[in-house]
Amino acid sequence: MDLQERFPDVLEAVVEIPAGSRNKYEFDEDRGVFRLDRVLSSAVYYNFDYGFIEGTRADDGDHTDVMLLIAQPTFTGCRVWTRPVGGLAMRDEHGDDFKVLSVALGDPLYAHVQSLDDVSPHRLVEIEHFFETYKLLEDKAVEVLGWRSRDEALETLRADRARWEREQAAQAGRSPLAGA
Repeated sequence: MDLQERFPDVLEAVVEIPAGSRNKYEFDEDRGVFRLDRVLSSAVYYNFDYGFIEGTRADDGDHTDVMLLIAQPTFTGCRVWTRPVGGLAMRDEHGDDFKVLSVALGDPLYAHVQSLDDVSPHRLVEIEHFFETYKLLEDKAVEVLGWRSRDEALETLRADRARWEREQAAQAGRSPLAGA
């Protein structure tokens, strides 16, 4: 079975920002390129690889965000097969913002991680702290609402995939219910 067919249990993450960076890169969907959006104003850096899941559309209009736990940083544009283990619910200036936490399938250091219970509690606090502080000097409010289970992450991914499919059907000029 193709890994792509195992969605949402297996995800193909597209990395925008490698761990250790203060640069906020974003994928320009219209042009198909990665752009530097800004350099973080706060003295913090991404402590995980950060990106998105193609073929999804979150509530904020972007692809579903993904935080990737992996032993070594990858690079912008790298595609990584991952397993979702939970998610972080947040709210920012654009509204609700859910970020899926996943682990790299190809990294033996994370092979045992199946759920949030398998992630170091301190690691989870570090991630929360990053999001609580990374926009402080930009005068933008971020509210971290807390961690959500793997099941809730999978539910969000299914809803975001369905939203993407409806959007694609509408753009193609056909009914999103066609073939249902």
